[in-house]
Amino acid sequence: MHPIIHDPGHIKGVRTVATVEFVKGIIVALAGLGVLSMRHKDIWEATESFLKFFHLNPHHHYVGVFIHLMHRLGDVRLWKVATAAAVYVIIRFVEAYGLWHIRPWAEWLAFASGAIYIPFEAADLYRQPNGFRLLVIVVNVGIVLYMLMLRLEAAKKHSAARHSAQSG
Repeated sequence: MHPIIHDPGHIKGVRTVATVEFVKGIIVALAGLGVLSMRHKDIWEATESFLKFFHLNPHHHYVGVFIHLMHRLGDVRLWKVATAAAVYVIIRFVEAYGLWHIRPWAEWLAFASGAIYIPFEAADLYRQPNGFRLLVIVVNVGIVLYMLMLRLEAAKKHSAARHSAQSG
């Protein structure tokens, strides 16, 4: 089997995606740690402190959603959220590592893990269209298509190399 030499553009593109996935992992890790730090605490008091610290209006729609979620959280639910966040973070970090080192399995993982979210993101965008949701789906679709293109291109090169080795 002949090694596939990656061009600098491929490396730069894949490492950009790796950076995006790493940053997503960091954000969710921090959020998960924040949620986990709420265990055994008065959730409402902590929520009020958070709102005051960031000068957030409790009557704003998104702040209201946050308040509703925080009000429903208990210790068991906190652990479930933290566990789900930990699994997500591990997947993002493994994916980012593999992409940074230009591993084909990581490109497939980026394709699959990004493609899974597209229907949910599209439904979310349809229900509540806004610029942020549009940006999220555009970036995700771009990453999915880019990873698919890279994997199909690599398969084509691998097949051509195998064919030339057999006929030569």
